Amino acid sequence: MSEIRFDDRVAIVTGAGGGLGRSHALLLASRGAKVVVNDLGGSVDGSGGGGSKAADDVVAAIKEAGGEAVASYDGVDTMEGAEKIVATAKEAFGKVDIVINNAGILRDKSFMKMTVEDWDLVLKVHLTGTMNVSKAVWPLLRDNKYGRVVNTTSAAGLYGNFGQANYSAAKLGIVGLSKTLGQEGAKYDIKVNVIAPVAKSRMTETIMPPNVLEKLSPEAVSALVAYLSSEQCTDNGQTYAVGGGYFARVAVVEAPGVTVSTDGLTPEVVAEQWAKINDLTDAKPFATAMEAAGKAMQGVMGS
Repeated sequence: MSEIRFDDRVAIVTGAGGGLGRSHALLLASRGAKVVVNDLGGSVDGSGGGGSKAADDVVAAIKEAGGEAVASYDGVDTMEGAEKIVATAKEAFGKVDIVINNAGILRDKSFMKMTVEDWDLVLKVHLTGTMNVSKAVWPLLRDNKYGRVVNTTSAAGLYGNFGQANYSAAKLGIVGLSKTLGQEGAKYDIKVNVIAPVAKSRMTETIMPPNVLEKLSPEAVSALVAYLSSEQCTDNGQTYAVGGGYFARVAVVEAPGVTVSTDGLTPEVVAEQWAKINDLTDAKPFATAMEAAGKAMQGVMGS
């Protein structure tokens, strides 16, 4: 297979001052992409900000290796910040082809102890931040009739995780957003996919032992991100688990199910069918909500 390259492509990577974002930016730049390295310079919990060192260091590393990059210090949590990120790309490089929505924070607490502020801020950065940057760049991608967007979910979003109600809700929301954007962008050759990464970063170093983190390099995730960002990738609206050399597509599936008459339908009838309702043998994913609804209606019309 020929080398996957990004010559003449312009990429925005949010949260690129360290960890996964830094790795994504460095790899894309090493393959020829011009990169906007975005990082607010804040702490893991979203406090602070306004520091330029993190983004500047990555830009310097890219330039030292012979690549092209500029820094952005704007936050993704507001539309104004997102528009400034995109404006930086346009001013420096004239266009945008690739967006990696990676920026995020953590405010982990059990639901009982979680404040509304903890909830709002995490959703604002992760879910609304992904929407803001995507919304700001969308007209450019449509006009160019090309785009690759890679968004970031988490196992916590896909499966839930104790003490992360805010983070889990935001991360699963990103999956739904991405699937819809993939459908809306398809005719413009805009592919929108999602990764659920496990890697060494500021967000995992407090919850995983060092011997495990050593095997979970960010670079092992960036290889998938680069492929999803390439012209060669034609998949759209998919989610992939990735980490430490492991790759797997993740899908929401629906069981074959059972259709019963609505005449005299009672809780007892539901209870009698409970085993069949829960049987995931021959379960399948659907490409769109309408496809899933159509399957349900087939059962209804056939009953």
